Amino acid sequence: MAIRVMLVDDQVLLRTGFRMVLAAQPDMEVVAEAGDGAEAIENLRSTAVDVVLMDVRMPKLDGVEATRRICGRPDAPKVLILTTFDLDEYAFSGLKAGASGFMLKDVPPGELLAAIRSVHSGDAVVAPSTTRRLLDRFSPLLPSSGSEPQHKDIGKLTDREREVMLLVAQGLSNGEIAARLVLSEATVKTHVGRILTKLNLRDRVQVVVLAYETGLVRAGGGGAG
Repeated sequence: MAIRVMLVDDQVLLRTGFRMVLAAQPDMEVVAEAGDGAEAIENLRSTAVDVVLMDVRMPKLDGVEATRRICGRPDAPKVLILTTFDLDEYAFSGLKAGASGFMLKDVPPGELLAAIRSVHSGDAVVAPSTTRRLLDRFSPLLPSSGSEPQHKDIGKLTDREREVMLLVAQGLSNGEIAARLVLSEATVKTHVGRILTKLNLRDRVQVVVLAYETGLVRAGGGGAG
């Protein structure tokens, strides 16, 4: 079955360009388009969507709030935030709202297609190092580790799961974590899956956000303590 994509952007020409790229793929189909977040949410009432390409700066309802509402739905589609500028503060807000990653609008077509397929398969498309740079930039907006209690479910993690979580938050891939901890990559993937389940998180992007918000990882990528 083709990946069902909705394009959400107030620029018609940009949507047209994305639609042309996706239409040329045998495994993708643009099933809906919207010029703002409110229209996107309305479209989901009648159209089944797997992946939403979401602009952030739009009239009526911006992409961040639309992402928050969409990701709160049962069986929500995955959302990719589209931003004009790297490390845009809107992208940070979008990640916190539940997006599976963010991309630049001028991304090469091949990378866009790979990202859509990756998100559809359940992975996050933001490189951990890029996510870390994003959070480092906006760390002053996050609570300090001494002023906020840790997420109540972090205590459910085993010592090994906590260790894996810290390495994910510091920007390491599954392969790098496996090498660091002398584990198989499959074992690391299992640990990441359990972390997501126990903490009720959508993907590893949200793991990074939570680790910064709770002070487990501080600006600069190091572990707290």
